[in-house]
Amino acid sequence: MTHTEERPARELGEESVGALVSRASQQFSRLMREEMRLAQAEMVAKSRRFRTGGALCTASAVVAVVAFQALAATVIAALAQALPVWASALIVTGALTALAAALAATGRARMREAAPPRPEQAIEGVKADVAEIRERAAGR
Repeated sequence: MTHTEERPARELGEESVGALVSRASQQFSRLMREEMRLAQAEMVAKSRRFRTGGALCTASAVVAVVAFQALAATVIAALAQALPVWASALIVTGALTALAAALAATGRARMREAAPPRPEQAIEGVKADVAEIRERAAGR
């Protein structure tokens, strides 16, 4: 026998099953921590966008309320030239109510498009990682 044939398998660079399992466990743990960091970063970014968007919508709503009050008064005054004031006010109120309903329906639809606020990229990354692990485990 040669000197190489007498050495145990571990000395030739082959790792034991226990060492391989330990290394795989460490790599999997590291991968999961990294995926959780990605999910956290994604959620922080999404929450910032929601917060900024919400603040802008609130500010625009306040300005719009004041503008609509002025517009309503103007339209009522103009219609009062041809109709009684109460009829003018009733017509303007009905038109503004219809407009408010249309805006609410549109806003609700837009908010549904943004939902659900979850880290979709991170979820897809974890799914891909799990699929890769399963493929490699089945291939061995």
